Amino acid sequence: MADFVDHVILHIKAGDGGNGCASIHREKFKPLGGPDGGNGGRGGDVILEVDQNTSTLLEYHHRPHRKAGNGKQGAGSHRDGANGEDIVLTVPNGTVVKDARTGEVLVDLVGSGTRYVAAQGGFGGLGNTALANSKRKAPGFALLGEPGDEAEIALELKTVADVALVGFPNAGKSSLIAALSAARPKIADYPFTTLIPNLGVVTTGETVFTVADVPGLIPGASEGRGLGHEFLRHVERCSTIVHVLDCATMEPGRDPVTDFDVIEAELAAYGSLQDRPRMVALNKVDVPDGRDLADIVTPILEERGLRVFEISAASHEGLRPLTYAMGEMVAQARASKPVEEPTRLVIRPKQLGETGFAVRRVDDNTFQVTGEKPERWIRQTDFTNDEAVGYLADRLERLGVEEALIKAGAQAGAEIVIGSMQGGHVFDWQPSQGVHVPLGRRGTDLRLG
Repeated sequence: MADFVDHVILHIKAGDGGNGCASIHREKFKPLGGPDGGNGGRGGDVILEVDQNTSTLLEYHHRPHRKAGNGKQGAGSHRDGANGEDIVLTVPNGTVVKDARTGEVLVDLVGSGTRYVAAQGGFGGLGNTALANSKRKAPGFALLGEPGDEAEIALELKTVADVALVGFPNAGKSSLIAALSAARPKIADYPFTTLIPNLGVVTTGETVFTVADVPGLIPGASEGRGLGHEFLRHVERCSTIVHVLDCATMEPGRDPVTDFDVIEAELAAYGSLQDRPRMVALNKVDVPDGRDLADIVTPILEERGLRVFEISAASHEGLRPLTYAMGEMVAQARASKPVEEPTRLVIRPKQLGETGFAVRRVDDNTFQVTGEKPERWIRQTDFTNDEAVGYLADRLERLGVEEALIKAGAQAGAEIVIGSMQGGHVFDWQPSQGVHVPLGRRGTDLRLG
C-alpha cells in the first residue's frame, strides 16, 4: 500500500445555510405578539491549512470526498439556528491548489498555518422577524438558506527544500542524505529503491538547510519514463541542485559525464530549472576504480564551471567540504532572494454592469436574467409560499429588473428565465410597475390569487 501521495483530486462541498423561521409570538392575552422567527445558521466552510506535521496527501487519496456541516434552521422566540461546523483539511507545506477542471492555479500554500477557504458555506435564511417592516408587519414567510459552494480541486505537493539531490538510480543519493542528516531512507543495492522524496535537515555553522533526495531519474523522465515524471516537481522549489554521480557503475555506456549530461537534459526538458546553481558530487570514491574515474572526470566537469567534490557516502570521505559548499550556496540564494510579503488573495467579481444584473433576449418571447442578486434571491425563495413569491417580485422590481425587461421588449406573458437556461427558474411575466397591490393574509399574495 502506498504511504506517499503527492497529487490527488478532492471533491469538496461546503455546508448549506439553515432556513429562516416564520413564527408569530404567542402569549396569554397577546394572541398576535408579532413575528419572532429566528434566522438560519450559516453553513460550514471547507478550509485548507498548512500543517508542518503533514507530509503527504495520502489521507485524501483514500477519502477524496469531504463535506462541511450544514447550518441549523431558525426557531421561534427569536432563536437563530446554529452555524454549521467548518472542516479543516491539513495539507503539507508547499501544496498547490488547482481547479481540477481547468487547471487554473487557485493558491500556493506555503508557510505553516497558512489557510485558504476552498469552499464557502451558504448563508442562512432570514427569519420573519428580520423581514418585518412598516408595511409588512407580520410576514408569513421566511427565506431559505443558500447552498454551500461545491468544487473539484486538485492538490499537488511540491516539496519545500533548499537542496535537491538528483541522479541516476543507485547513484547513492539515499546513502548521502542519510550520512548528512538524521533521515533514514530505504537503502538497497537495486534500482528505484527510493519511491518517495526524502527530506533531511543539515547544519553547517550558522546555516541550517533542508536536502531533498529526489527519486532516481532516467532518460525520458520528463516524458513520463521511470519515476522522474512523478517527482520532478519536487525540484522546483529547491534553490540549489547537486548532481550525485556514480563513479563505480558497471553498466555499459554509463560514466559520470554522460550521466550528468542526461540528467541535465531531463531538467531542461522539464523547464524552469535552468537558473539554479549546481554542483557535482562524485560518489563512491572508496572503490579503487571509482577514485581513478573521479580523478579523470573532475577536470572535465570543472572546465564547465562546476564545483566538483569527490565523496564517499559509505565512508563519509569528503562530506564536510561538500556540506559547507552546499550551505554557502544556500546562504547566497537566500540573501539574493527578495523579502517575501504575505500573499494576498485578490477577489475579482464578475462585471455585470452598474445594475448588478443583465437581461438578454433569447428569442421573441423568452428573456434571460442573470446576476448575483437575482440568482441568489431565487435560491432563497420558498415557492410553496405565495407571500414569499410576492416578496421576490417586489425585490426584483426595486432592483430594476422589470424596467430592464420592458426596455428589452418583454411584454405580459413573456417567458422569463432567471439563472442559466438549463437549470434556471422560469416564470410567466406579468409586469406590476406602478400598480399598488394591497397585502393579503399571511402566506398569501393577491397577485397570485
